Amino acid sequence: MAKVVSFSNQKGGVGKTTSCVNISAQIAKKGLRVLMIDMDPQGNATSGLGIAKSKMKNTVYDVIIGKCDIKDAIIKTPYKNLSVVPATIDLAGAEYDLHELDEGTSYSKIALDSVKSDYDYIFIDCPPSLGMLTVNALSISDGVVIPMQCEFYSLEGMSQLLNTVKTIRRLYNPDLQIVGILLTMYNGRLTLTAQVVSELKKYYEDKLFKCPISRSVRLSEAPSYGAPICYHDPFSKGSLEYAQVAKELMMRI
Repeated sequence: MAKVVSFSNQKGGVGKTTSCVNISAQIAKKGLRVLMIDMDPQGNATSGLGIAKSKMKNTVYDVIIGKCDIKDAIIKTPYKNLSVVPATIDLAGAEYDLHELDEGTSYSKIALDSVKSDYDYIFIDCPPSLGMLTVNALSISDGVVIPMQCEFYSLEGMSQLLNTVKTIRRLYNPDLQIVGILLTMYNGRLTLTAQVVSELKKYYEDKLFKCPISRSVRLSEAPSYGAPICYHDPFSKGSLEYAQVAKELMMRI
């Protein structure tokens, strides 16, 4: 049965989608079967895997509202062992639809149950908010990865996200675990970076991934080619760092 892991942070621009796409690709490249679910209405994870709108018969929105089974929304990507359930801007309307459902989370639970045996990992890219889509994703996940930049605004948002995780555990999913906190856009030469890392180690040292993800031009340009970094530039710093994080994630969950 697949392990289900969400990538979540209510703050935008922290490398959440980049991390979800690249860790998914790295693990799939190792020979494991991976399904990535794009739960962000921006659809960046979908386009980052080179999926054109013309290929989308159904999207994650159709799955959430019960219009189709998740199997009917899965698209095989050009990359080894990696499939995706795509998202479009239509997903923005799901926030309202989920409020209207008596048991909104049950729709996704039923949907995932039909494909869990087909994959080793299912990764969910959450939107940059703590709304119903994120709650829905966390309620069906075994664990959550929290990507964050080395800046104090990110530190301030951490407590809010952790409170949300506690609420999800209490109300919907008592087994939800924090897989790890992943530092992104890392620059070890900056004093601010050292200060933020020091603060994180005080409270979350056991949760920090050992390898941070450095700022990288090659990593930033890969989505414009519709390719994960391990295919766009397999020997780049970003690719090697995500390979280390993927290996550590597999050891944690």
